[in-house]
Amino acid sequence: MPPKGGRANFASLVGAVGDNSPVDRKRTTTSPKTVDAEPVDGQFMADVPVKQLVANPRNPRDEVGDLSDLATITDRQLQPGTAVSRAAWLKLWPEDETEIGTAQYVVVNGNRRLAAAVKYGREGLDVVVRDSIAASRGEVLWAATSENIDRRDFDVVEEAKAVELMVKEFGSADAAAAKLGRSKGWVSQRRALLKLAPELQAALRAGDLAVRHARTLAKVPLEEQVAAWEAAQNPDPDKATAEPEPNDPQTDAPERKQQEKPTGAEPAKKVVQALKKLGVDPAVLAAAVRQHYSSDEQRKLIDALELG
Repeated sequence: MPPKGGRANFASLVGAVGDNSPVDRKRTTTSPKTVDAEPVDGQFMADVPVKQLVANPRNPRDEVGDLSDLATITDRQLQPGTAVSRAAWLKLWPEDETEIGTAQYVVVNGNRRLAAAVKYGREGLDVVVRDSIAASRGEVLWAATSENIDRRDFDVVEEAKAVELMVKEFGSADAAAAKLGRSKGWVSQRRALLKLAPELQAALRAGDLAVRHARTLAKVPLEEQVAAWEAAQNPDPDKATAEPEPNDPQTDAPERKQQEKPTGAEPAKKVVQALKKLGVDPAVLAAAVRQHYSSDEQRKLIDALELG
C-alpha cells in the first residue's frame, strides 16, 4: 500500500487517472461504453472503475491537501461523488478533451475521494451522474465552489479565487453573492484579498496573517503592502506613546481629565489603539487615507488636523 499522508495538487491528480491510472485492477471489467449524448441526471453508479473517472480540470482548489484522513477509503466509501458525463462536460469546455483523455465521467464533487482512491489503491468509486450541473459553466463552478467554501482545508486565497471566477461567470458580484447565498460585503472582502502582494497571500495561506488584517492591507498600494505589514509586525518602540495602566493613579488625576475631550474621545482612542497595533508608518497611513476618502473628505481631515 502506498504511504499515507502528503499533499498533492490537482494538476497531478488529473494526469493520474483515466488512461494513466496506477490502479492495477484484479477483476475483469467491461470496456467503457461511449457516453450517450442524451443528458443523464441523478443516476447512481456503483464502483465505477477509477480509469473511467477524471478529476475536475476546473476545480477552484489548487491542491487536494493531505489525504491521510481518507486512507480508510480502501475499505469503504461513505458518500458517493458527483460527476457529469464526458459528453456534457465537453459541450462546455471542448478544449479539455486532451486533459480528460478517455475518461467517461468528470468528478465535480469528490475530487479528494478520487485522489485518495488513486493513492491508496481503491479500484472503483460510487458516483451519482448529474448532467444538470453542466447546464452552464457558472453552474459547474458553483457546484465545485459551494462544496469547498467553509471547509477547514480550503484556504482563503483559493476561496477568493473561486469567488472571483464566480463573479466573472455570473456577470457581477451581486449575482455571485446571490448564487453563493452570501452577502455582497462577504464577496467584496474575499475579492479584496486578491489585491494582496504575493508575499502576503503566502503569509495568509500559512496562517501568519489574519484575514481581518489582510483586508486592511489590501487597501494599501501594492508596492507599500509588505512594508506596512512588516511595520505592523515590528512596531518602532520610539514612536509608541506609553499609556498608563488601568490601576495607575494618574488615570484619575485632574490634569488628565482636563485634557480629555468630552466629545469623540472614545472613538478616537480606539483608532489610536488600532494604529498602534498596526504600527502604520505616516506615509502608509496617508496612502490609505487617499484611497479610502474622497477629495472633499480629505480636505475636511486636513482642516480638522490643523484645528487640533
